Amino acid sequence: MTEMTQAPKSGLAKRLPLIAILLVAIVGAFTLKDYLSFETLRENREALLAFRDANYLGTVLVFIGIYVAIVAFSLPGASVATLTGGFLFATFPGSLFNVLAATIGAILIFLAARWGFGEKLAAKMENSDGAVKRIKDGIDENQWSMLFMIRLVPAVPFVVANLVPAFVGVPLSRFAISTFLGIIPGTVVYTSVGAGLGEVFAAGETPNLGIIFEPHIILPILGLAALSALPIVIKAIRGQKDKA
Repeated sequence: MTEMTQAPKSGLAKRLPLIAILLVAIVGAFTLKDYLSFETLRENREALLAFRDANYLGTVLVFIGIYVAIVAFSLPGASVATLTGGFLFATFPGSLFNVLAATIGAILIFLAARWGFGEKLAAKMENSDGAVKRIKDGIDENQWSMLFMIRLVPAVPFVVANLVPAFVGVPLSRFAISTFLGIIPGTVVYTSVGAGLGEVFAAGETPNLGIIFEPHIILPILGLAALSALPIVIKAIRGQKDKA
């Protein structure tokens, strides 16, 4: 009787971190969107710069901590946080702080998802038959390529790129490395926009967050995504030749 009552508790305990993240994300979507915004950054820019100048290391630590929380709990304001990193710390080291914080936050939500549902779901997919098993095998054979592709293609939501790998059994080390390296191009672009916010504020304008979709920026990034997909294409071609 004791073993039967402990099993559900253990299962619930594993799901608690992910459940907490989902609840905070839902609450945050309705309560924080007006605070984690570009207007908030505009209104508090002088205070932020003064605090940075008085305590640079403290500002770095507080900024990274807030950014980690935004990503880990899928809160609104990730783009604004990236801009803030550039505004406070310039393109470099602002890009480094942004990439580091985003990676840590992604790892936290990845671990919560894998601990709560991912391990069990991945095991079911591995032991299944038919199309589900073929999909799982295809992902396993091309994990590095798939991970880099979902990071490099801007159309893939960041939270989706954090959760899907957890549900298909991607190792933590691969997830962390591909996240850190894969988000660098887009992060550098947005951080550089943030580094120029002083002029944007002075002109009373808003930053162009669609800059990443401009041809001279999006084409090189898509080129990297295509390069990451090359191993998948080569394997597919070889597979067709072997069948022939």
